[in-house]
Amino acid sequence: RSFAQSLLRFLGFIFWGTAAAQAFGGVLVILMFKNYRYLFQESYLSLPGWLALATALILLPTGVLAVSISVKRSRNKQGTLMYLLLLLLCLEMSSAALAHSYFIRTASQLESAMGYLVHQHNWTCSQDPGSSAVDVMQRKLRCCGVHNYTDWLKASSSWYHPACVPESCCKEKHSHCRGDLGHVEQLSEEGCLKKLEDQLCFAMTYMFWCCTLLSILELLAGVSNGILMRHQPFHDLSIL
Repeated sequence: RSFAQSLLRFLGFIFWGTAAAQAFGGVLVILMFKNYRYLFQESYLSLPGWLALATALILLPTGVLAVSISVKRSRNKQGTLMYLLLLLLCLEMSSAALAHSYFIRTASQLESAMGYLVHQHNWTCSQDPGSSAVDVMQRKLRCCGVHNYTDWLKASSSWYHPACVPESCCKEKHSHCRGDLGHVEQLSEEGCLKKLEDQLCFAMTYMFWCCTLLSILELLAGVSNGILMRHQPFHDLSIL
């Protein structure tokens, strides 16, 4: 019983820390799909992020209850803690499953979505950097084309292939760069697909493992609370 009390107190403090980790993961996922919404058409893809934020909010009172019960047990508090742990477990498992599923789904769509943007982009040499979706993406990710700068040479549907790429492909340190293919060293080497896939992989993998680890901690908290409830039997089970 003393071990269960100590474990529940420890997990209560851990829940406060994991609330911040969950909030970080939720904001990361939401901002990613918001910033690149022109690539991800489905609005529900940010759902794991919103579930993570809801989880972070519920973790705060859950941690308070866990610490409080470890100091002084109360029937109402123990029953409420069980309810909150069950709710959190459902949210965590849903977030983990959605994050894994959405990553597989969106990763397969990225290449075709980026290829379409590059193909539809209109530009001419010495043109000022545009504000179109593909220009914003290339400046933000510091990349050029889908796989590399040669994608721009294949993008034109006409017979004319300019000897340059959009200025958004230029590295920031080269202020005089105009996308001239005669100075390839001034252009970003990496394509946008790999960089965005890496960001997506990090965000979704972070969400998946954070939710999985937290689910295990919640099960431990439930078992600890159950041990304490066993040593203090309820005469009135209406709380359950």
